[in-house]
Amino acid sequence: MRIENSFEVTASQEAAWDLLMDIPRVVPCLPGAELVETVDDSNWKARVKVKLGPISLAFLTDVKRDDVDEAARRVRLAANAREERGRGAASATIESSLADGEAGHTLVSTVTELTLTGPVAQYGRGLVQDVSSQLLKSFADCLQSQLATAENGGAAAAPPEQKPVSGLSLGVSALWRSIVRFFRGLFGR
Repeated sequence: MRIENSFEVTASQEAAWDLLMDIPRVVPCLPGAELVETVDDSNWKARVKVKLGPISLAFLTDVKRDDVDEAARRVRLAANAREERGRGAASATIESSLADGEAGHTLVSTVTELTLTGPVAQYGRGLVQDVSSQLLKSFADCLQSQLATAENGGAAAAPPEQKPVSGLSLGVSALWRSIVRFFRGLFGR
């Protein structure tokens, strides 16, 4: 499954790039994620918690920065996750790139190739595309907060503690957006 997203941050490309390359600061900005271990300069271990109604899932995730093009301001991460109790797995390749945005802004674009396997695929496959925009907004807000603190000369702010991603509230929101899209298509708006 391919998911493409973009957002703007109020920061220079250099500041945004420095943050994007600082994985220990970026991981906690992902909803439900926490950094568990820094293995070396290109490998990390994280835990991602997801709550789908009464079902709670926790994924142990290996994150590897496998390609960096500093001149083009593009980085690719590979993530391989397995649910702690054996209820499935996920793998993703996330390519992020930076470009000039409007007056003093930087456009951050991401392309994610995601594969879900096992029982977890049944829980999440239908929601992933719709839910990704909500998760990205939370991620972008956290990055913006990190960048604002750094640009104002302060020490890097600790990312807020992330709660598990709640599939129920995200699912309801995704369902609502699907209904709205359906009626817009039906009535040609």
